[in-house]
This record gives sequence, C-alpha cells and structure tokens, in this order.
Amino acid sequence: MSHETLRHSPLDAEHRALGARMVEFGGWDMPIQYESVLAEHRACRDDAVVFDVSHLGSVRVTGPGAVELLQWTLTNDLTRIGPGRAQYTHLLDPADAHVVDDIIVWWVDDDDFLVMPNASNTDPLVGALRDSVAEHGAGGCTIDDVTSTRAVLAVQGPEARARLAALAPGAAAVERFHVAPAEYDGAAGWVAGTGYTGEDGVELHVPAAAAPAWWEKLVGAGLRPAGLGARDTLRLEAGLPLHGHELGPGITPLQAGLGWVVRFDKGDFRGKGPLAAERDRGVERLLRGLVLDGRQIPRAEHVVLDGDTPIGEVTSGNFSPVLERGIALAFLRPDIADGATVDIEIRDRRVPASVTKPPFVHR
Repeated sequence: MSHETLRHSPLDAEHRALGARMVEFGGWDMPIQYESVLAEHRACRDDAVVFDVSHLGSVRVTGPGAVELLQWTLTNDLTRIGPGRAQYTHLLDPADAHVVDDIIVWWVDDDDFLVMPNASNTDPLVGALRDSVAEHGAGGCTIDDVTSTRAVLAVQGPEARARLAALAPGAAAVERFHVAPAEYDGAAGWVAGTGYTGEDGVELHVPAAAAPAWWEKLVGAGLRPAGLGARDTLRLEAGLPLHGHELGPGITPLQAGLGWVVRFDKGDFRGKGPLAAERDRGVERLLRGLVLDGRQIPRAEHVVLDGDTPIGEVTSGNFSPVLERGIALAFLRPDIADGATVDIEIRDRRVPASVTKPPFVHR
C-alpha cells in the first residue's frame, strides 16, 4: 500500500516532527517508535507514556434499539454493566464462531455507544451491525463510522494519572473500565479507563481539530511519546491477544482462553450455535504462555515440541524487557499442563521453555 493510499492520524505531522519511524499498520501510516522500542517500553512500565492509537476504529451506535443490537451482534452481556462503563467483547463469524474482531464498547449514555474495533476491522464491524439491523431490527438505531473525526490518545503507565491530572483532573480520575464525557479546548469528547499495556491509564477520545494541541500538552506534561512497537511488547508481557495472531480466522474465544467474554446465558447472539457446539465437545487447542530459559526470541509460526512430537505453534513472541528473556504466546494441545517443559524450534535449534498461564508480568 502506497503512502498516498494509507490513512493518516490527525497527529501525523507531530509524529514526523519528533522523528518517528513510520510504518503501515492496518491500512494506516503510524509511528512504530521514536527513540527505541526498549526505552519506550521501560518508560511505560516505570513512569508514563502517550500512544497515538487513532488507527483504532470509532463506530457510534445510537437510538432506542442500540442495546438490543449490540446484545445480538457481540458476545458479552451489556446488562452486566451500564451507562458510564466500558466492556471488552468479541464479534464472531456466524458460520464457525471465529473471532472477526475483539472490541471495546464504551457505553457513553443511555442509548449511545462508541464501539471501538481494531484498525482493519471497522468496515467488517459496521457490516455486521447493519446485517443485524436487517435481520433482527433495532428500533431506529443509527450506525455511524466517526473514526475520521477524532484522535485517540492512550495515556499509560504507573504515573499516567498523576501527569494527566495537571492538565485534566476529571479525565485523570476516570476509573478503570469507566467512561465519562470530557472537554478538549471547548470541544466535546470522551475519556475511558482502558488501555492495552497491562498498566493503569486512560484513553482520550479527542476531536481531530483539538488533537495536535492536546498531544503537545501531554508531551509537555512529561508523558513520553511511545510507538506501536512498545505497545506490542507491552501487550505481550501482559498476555493480551493481538488480532491476526491470537485472534482471527479459525480461532474462537474458547481456544484463545477468553471464554469469560462470552455470555451463553444472555440469550441468542451471532455465532452462538457453533461456539456452543465447540464448548460441548471441547477445544482441540488452547492459548498458553511460554517463558524461555534464555534471551532467544521466538516468533510466530515457530513449532513447539514435546520430545519429538509437535504439540503447537507460536502465535506471538519477543524479548521481555522486564523478565530479560524470551516469551511467547502459543496454541498448544489442551492436555499440556502449566509448568511443563517444552522445546521451541528457533532457526533449526531447540530452545527449552516452560508452559505458563499469562500474564507474564503482573502489575
């Protein structure tokens, strides 16, 4: 995809002015790093950083049928929360229950939601929602892709709230998985106690016109700019799945160890039939963590062995700056126990690893 056809964040000029290395990600031109992935990773674990995550989608679902529509389309149960809260959930394929996308829903008001898909999955989400309206009705519900109207800034790290409080004390006080309205230089937006790093923090939904000024304010308040490279190593240490690796075609929530995202008791929902069938017969593979004995770096598609028998495959792997050794997520046979020693084939060598339950780094 050429630079001209990629989508660009409202903060594109700010990233380039800081010397960010830009890469294509999900159809967007986004910063992978500014100084170094390792330095930005450690800054998030030890202090506070700000990520531009405007490549995520924002789909506004409003109207008296919004709750009913989302209850049918997504796996989690909104009746377990309420307005002013956020919820992690999945969109399933109706044929085989694979995870089309993992999503955060911000319930901003009674019949008003921001549904936040991954970068490349905004169109599939909008299509699924519109299919659900056509098939099940939604009482005048409207579905609007508002991604181009805003930036999303993730303020993350143990000092994130303290640094943000100097600029926006109300936003800094929003609790984990809560949502609140926010004002950015007179423009209306939102803030949620969400993130993808394993650290505390919030995500700011900022109108596009106000985003450059707010980026400058956040950096000026001592928040270090961090790119998507550090975001990936942070999420891996936290054991969080990445679409296209631990989630996607052929992968169900049950295989990914995310059965808690599915509420079979809430009534019917998209993909429930095939997922319930898999639940009843048992999964054939299960997502697990692997901690290597040394600093070798496992990568996706590396084979995992028990003796000479292949038992699975790595989905994501990297060096853990906190543990100072290689770590990986991998789909393994479900009978492999925590604590078991296995081997990973890395460049024609076998590297020992211990099977564990993520997260790798507890915060």
